[in-house]
Amino acid sequence: MPILRNAGWTIWFSGPKITSLVANKVSELIENMQIWVDADACPGEIKQLLFRAADRRKIKVTLVANQSMRVPPSPFISTIVVGVGMNIADRRIVELVETGDLVITADIPLAADVVAKGGLALNPRGELYTRDNVGARLAARNLMDELRGGGMVLGGPSNFSLRDRQAFANQLDKWLVKVK
Repeated sequence: MPILRNAGWTIWFSGPKITSLVANKVSELIENMQIWVDADACPGEIKQLLFRAADRRKIKVTLVANQSMRVPPSPFISTIVVGVGMNIADRRIVELVETGDLVITADIPLAADVVAKGGLALNPRGELYTRDNVGARLAARNLMDELRGGGMVLGGPSNFSLRDRQAFANQLDKWLVKVK
């Protein structure tokens, strides 16, 4: 019988010694979970929400970007500056993400890589990417990219709205409740 399922992993157990070992490992996993932010294109409103959540819930938030960023002083908030170049920040996030971590990104290929490593990805508009939906989202993104390249589709996503911010906050709260 599984005792815990989360972000692509399941822990099975039998017997009291195993139960104790599993409980310790689960506590360690939860204690070390953190939020990674693909920060170059992340809306300022979302970063502010994450900063407040980091301090309130005592969870580590790390912004990864190719330029220096101002963040409030906090033991729970840090930044990693990577070199300039295509997908450098994305690759660094994929290197660092662990099972159960949450990555904030609007980049669907990055979200797919994160999910493949056992993490979850949340887009700033509140869409949560999981093993169940990231493949379909990636296929749709690739199709739209081809259609835009061929001139068949013009434009992009709508402007970031209050509704998007609220959807993000709701999904973030759901994840925080699960891990803390």
